[in-house]
This record gives sequence, C-alpha cells and structure tokens, in this order.
Amino acid sequence: MNYNLNLNKGLNSSEKVSTATIIKQLLTLMGEERKNLYIAMFFIFINAGLNLVGPYLMGHAVDNFIVVKQYEGVIKYSIILFGVYSIAMVSGYTQTQLMGRVGQRMLFNLRNSLFNKLQDLPIDFFNQNKAGDLISRVNNDTDKINQFFSQSLVQFISSLFTMMGAGIFLLSINLKLGLAALIPALVLWFFTRGISPWVKNRNSVNMKSTGSLSAEIQESLNNFKVIVAFNRRDYFRKRFEEVNAENYKSAVDAGIANNMFTPVYGFSASIGQMVVMAFGIYLIAAGQFSVGLLISFLAYIALFYNPLRQIAALWANFQVALAGWDRISQILVLENSLTVIRKISREKTPFLLSFRTVSFAYNTGNEILKDVSFNLERGKTYAFVGPTGGGKTTTASLMARLYDPTSGQIMFNGQDIRSLDSVERTSSIGVILQEPFLFSGTIRDNILYGNTRYNNVSNEDLARVLSESGLDGLLEKFDGGLSAEIKSAGEGISLGQKQLIAFIRVVLRKPKLLILDEATANIDTVTEQLLEEILKKLPECSTRIIIAHRLNTIENADEIFFVNAGSIAKAGSMKDAVNLLLHGKRES
Repeated sequence: MNYNLNLNKGLNSSEKVSTATIIKQLLTLMGEERKNLYIAMFFIFINAGLNLVGPYLMGHAVDNFIVVKQYEGVIKYSIILFGVYSIAMVSGYTQTQLMGRVGQRMLFNLRNSLFNKLQDLPIDFFNQNKAGDLISRVNNDTDKINQFFSQSLVQFISSLFTMMGAGIFLLSINLKLGLAALIPALVLWFFTRGISPWVKNRNSVNMKSTGSLSAEIQESLNNFKVIVAFNRRDYFRKRFEEVNAENYKSAVDAGIANNMFTPVYGFSASIGQMVVMAFGIYLIAAGQFSVGLLISFLAYIALFYNPLRQIAALWANFQVALAGWDRISQILVLENSLTVIRKISREKTPFLLSFRTVSFAYNTGNEILKDVSFNLERGKTYAFVGPTGGGKTTTASLMARLYDPTSGQIMFNGQDIRSLDSVERTSSIGVILQEPFLFSGTIRDNILYGNTRYNNVSNEDLARVLSESGLDGLLEKFDGGLSAEIKSAGEGISLGQKQLIAFIRVVLRKPKLLILDEATANIDTVTEQLLEEILKKLPECSTRIIIAHRLNTIENADEIFFVNAGSIAKAGSMKDAVNLLLHGKRES
C-alpha cells in the first residue's frame, strides 16, 4: 500500500472537501468543551448586539436631545451607553476565555488523535515518510489550527455577527442609502471566493516546506557523528541552506497571499464611507434625512466595514488553518494495511511457521522474494544465511508480520498469521533486530516494554525471574542493574549493550518463535557464549531463527537456509552453506 503523503496530490484531487465538512470534523475534536463553545457563541451574540445598539442610541440622542439642547436627555443616554458598553466589555472578555479553553482542548484531542493514528500505522508508512515532516504535522500544523480556534475564531464570529447586524440596521434606516453602501461588499465577496483557493495553496506549500526543513534538521542531528567523522559539515550546511532558502521563498509567497485581503478590504471600506457621505448629505439637503441618522449611519458603516477588514486578516488565518488540516487529515484518513482477518479452524501441522509461495516487494518495486516456500518445525533452530541484500532481514520482517507478502500465505501455528491480533502475535513472536532501539528511562523500563506480565512486580522479584531464565549474567554488564538509567535513544552505552537489553526484553517473554537478526554481531565472544546458554533454557517447543553473517553463530543450527536473489533454499551441511555464501557473494 502506498503511504506516501503527497500534499500537492491532495490539493489537486477531484474529491474536494467542503469548508463546512472540515469545520464539522474539527468540532468533533472539541469533546466535552463543545458546551463552552455554545456558551461562548451566546456571549459573542450578546457582545455584537450591544455594540450595535450604541450607534442607534447616539443618533437618537443627537436628533431628540442635542439638536433641541435638552441636556438632561444627553446625560441619561450617556449613562445608558456607558452601561451598554460595560456589559459588552464583560461579555467580550468571557467569550475570549471560553474560546481559549475550547482551542486548547481541541489541540489536545487533535494531537492525541494524530499520534494514536501514527501508532496504528505499519512500518511501511514510516519508510515512505520523513520523521521530521511528521513531527512538523504533529507540532506546527496542529498549532496553526489551535491559533485560529482559540484566538481568531472569536474575532471572526464576532465580526461576522457585527457586520450582519450593521447591514440590517443600514437597510432598515434607509434602504436606498443602505444598498449603495453595501455594493462594495458584494464586489469583495466575489473577490474573496476567487482568491481563497490560491491563498490556501500558498499556505499549503509553505507548510510542506516547513516540514521538509524540520526533516532536514532531524536527519542532520541524528547523523551528526557521521558528519563529523567524514568532515562533511559543508555538505550538510549546503543542503540545509537549500531547504532553508526554499522555506524562505514559500514563506514570503504565503505572506504576500495572506496580506492581500487587508488593503483591498480597506479600500472598499473607504469607498463605502465616501458613498454614504455624498449620498447622505444629498438626502439631508433634500429634507429626507436627519443629521442624527447620518451619524448613526456612518457609525454603522464603520461597524460593517471595520469587521470586514478584520475578517480579511482572519480569513487568511482561516486559510492557514485549512491548509494545516489538509496535512493532518491526510494522516487521519489512512488505514493500516496490516488488518486482522477472521480466524478459521486451526490446521493440524507439525510446523510452527510455513511460507507458501510467498512473494514480496517494497512499494511495488522489484521483488525481494519470489514464490518462496519452506516449513519450520517446533523446537528447532534454523539459520538463514546469504549475501548482503539477499533478503534475509526482509524474510525475518515477514515472519514477524512487520509487512504482509505481496502474494502467497504465511501460516503460524496452523493459522494464517494475519488472523493473529497484535497482542497474540507479539507475545508469540519475538524479534531482535539489527539496530535495537531503547527508550529513555531505566533498564527495567526497557526490558519490560510491552510486557504487562511483570508490570507490578518489584525489582527483587524481577531479578529472581531473570536469574531463573539465566538472564542475570547479562544484567551484570550494567552498573546499577535494573535501576540503571538509559539516556535518550540509548546514548552513552555501546551497541552491544543495547543488543543485550533487547535480548533480555524478548527472551523474558518466552516466545514460541524467536528471531535473531544479527543479534550477536556487536557482542564479544564470551557474551555470545552466554547468550547461547540462555537460548538453551528456552522452552523446548520454542523455535529459533538465526540470521547472521558470522558462520560460527550458525554452526549448531538444525537446518540452514540460503537466501539470495529472491529465493530461499535448504543449504544442506555447514560446508555447503559456506560454498553457497561464497558463490552468492561473487554473483552479487
């Protein structure tokens, strides 16, 4: 399955998602904070309504009290206006606080949903996408959505309510003058609809560029030891400068697009005010309008076009949020291709694992395995040898169901391996990879990772369990024992020590199938002999698979398979395996 996140493909897709649908999807992420959203909407409505009452009261006061010099009425209306605007201030503060909570809750839920989805996707997804870009989506893109909801949305809705209310007042005070004042707004509506897709596209490109920049930084930092060892700082500096320059250019383009609304909206507002002034003075001269109504009208024009200016800036923020949602939703809609199928009756078979005409290719490329078939019996030790790139690690990955075969079937313990759920599969199949990964924490945390059986046992009881399994000798390699601290990604300990911890982690599960993919490549001979003694203490029914280049690690195997050029065949004796390996290397 293709998991490559191609943003441009998503933007050019014929299946466009409407803005209303996107908003509904985002609303579902608010959870229990949706109640606060509705309360905030109520206060937004109150705030907009109170601000709209003010100009009408001022116009009424001018025509009925100031013109006729009744100052008691002026004082009375001044007190009323002070009360109206005070209540509007309180309601504005309340709505801002509520929407801040709504935005943070949505950000929390959105990041949780995104991270949980990443956890659910197969290894193939991470092979096709850069870690830095995924980090940018989880951190940067979600924050863009949060900024809009927690900061801009209140202003956006408030401005929309105020603008609609002001438009109603304009038309109700004088229909002809109101229509003349609103004509520029109609032109703006067509302008906004036409330019919004382009603005969204510019912001999408900028976000993709930011993700690429994050990926480049992450890759450079992860490989900094290699950079220093080969003295190639210049190479990575040049690559960073190229990516940074591309990000700068896309950011400038996005900034130009985002700032295009404000001057156009400001110009339209000025045109609207000029129309009102000219037409209003004409109506006053004709005796069809009053000075107070003109003052109210000018105030409502400001209440109509000033929010429109704000909406211009906020609309750009909205397009940024939509672009962020495009990148996030690309992940949320993905489904794990490694689905669990329905179980059928278990076959009676002496074999623990069987490959039946299995073929496999990465991303529809060249086939790594072609129509491979073999059987592995319970309780035996098998070795898989072959030249580099022959397909040994791929075979091990298929055995552990890190991938599914392109065609054919893999049977485990008489069942299709695809019918095993993740818990049953990981408890039955243990894998020690070429490059074991450790988490920051203690050695205890790392050896019990994913093993709930010993979660509540004390260090003393766990040490006794390790001793009974013959693993205490490996633990002595670390100062501090189970409480020894592991830094991020296992920095500060050797690769061999990492493999020892990975070995303890897997063997403690007592799996039915144990796969050692070059597990002893970085371990000294004495420790390797200790590992062999521990393997002998595994249950007799446990099947062991050893993938190695060092021939001494496979000499005690019950059977040897030779892996090369898409095929897997029995190698026969140790001598035959050596001849095949030498011949295979010459061919490759």
